[in-house]
Amino acid sequence: MLAAFTFNTAENLPVGLLELISESLRVSPSAVGLLVTGYGVTVAVASVPLAHAVRAAPRRHVLTGLLAALVVSSLVAAWATSYGLLLVARLLTALAQALFWAVMGPVAVGLFTSEVRGRVVGALSAAGSLALVLGVPAGTWLGRRSGWQMPVAGLAVLGLISLVTIAVLLPTSHPEEEPAAYGTRPDARRFGTVLAAGTLSATGAFTGYTYIVKFLGDVSGFSPNAVSVLFVAFGVACLAGMSITGLLVDRFPRAALATAVATQAVGMLGLYAAGAEPAAAVLFLILMGGALGPVFMTTQNEMLRCAPRRTDIALAANSGSYNAGIAAGAALGGLVLPLADVRSTLLAGGLVTVGACAVLLGGATAARERR
Repeated sequence: MLAAFTFNTAENLPVGLLELISESLRVSPSAVGLLVTGYGVTVAVASVPLAHAVRAAPRRHVLTGLLAALVVSSLVAAWATSYGLLLVARLLTALAQALFWAVMGPVAVGLFTSEVRGRVVGALSAAGSLALVLGVPAGTWLGRRSGWQMPVAGLAVLGLISLVTIAVLLPTSHPEEEPAAYGTRPDARRFGTVLAAGTLSATGAFTGYTYIVKFLGDVSGFSPNAVSVLFVAFGVACLAGMSITGLLVDRFPRAALATAVATQAVGMLGLYAAGAEPAAAVLFLILMGGALGPVFMTTQNEMLRCAPRRTDIALAANSGSYNAGIAAGAALGGLVLPLADVRSTLLAGGLVTVGACAVLLGGATAARERR
């Protein structure tokens, strides 16, 4: 959980330190923004090839190597005096994270019985989402008081703690021997359905979420201070949604995924339709936040169930496609914004999420017909 928290904080920390890094390295804010975009694209492209390359290596060795890469890249980033060196360090961290999410899931759930695997996935996902609620705000606060290098170096400390813990305590086993190495209910069609629905959900979510600050200010009329409070509420709703879903996902895995995607669609379309009213905007923003984390969590859990072959390859595909959806969503919102207005980004995102609902419904219908 600490490793998941640290990797996700590393991914998103430049968002909070954007101005500080821009001034320190004398580059434009958009160039600093590329540190996040390039990170996500790297994870999307590298996840499956890396998982395939290390498919035979003992997982304890792989995880310690990935955390060592996180520690080294964080120290290099903290000491970077040029944008180029900082970019190289970020890409190294991204390569480590691309493989981490594929390997970590089967290792963690393999330590428990199959009846509670969904709960374990929920705990790991909650730790990753806590990065947005706690990690990035804390890093931003520290960076403004001591320079952006300090919170980046702090990631190396957290990574080192995770590395030592895993190196000392995690059993050494070959991937094929792990209890969660293969799906409990292999189903290639279900795998494709979940992969497509998860990608569409991520695309829809980030079509609107990328521009949610502008929406809350321009459409809902909230002040900058109020928007900051709403972001905290959004993060808390995300954690609450994952906590509730984690209690139910083992018993109702398919329904948990469908409910999360449908809730996201309702939240985004509700913001589009009624977001000009502050009370309604808060309600639908919380619905959107409460669904964002559970969508990825439930798709990860489904990968452990329906993976047609190895679960690490399935999880890598899911992580890669989700990151591709994030990049596609941000790009789609960027196309919609100048053509219409910021409300339309929520409409476009909501409609794409409805498409994800349709994919899940079509998959369920096809499964019933096969039975």
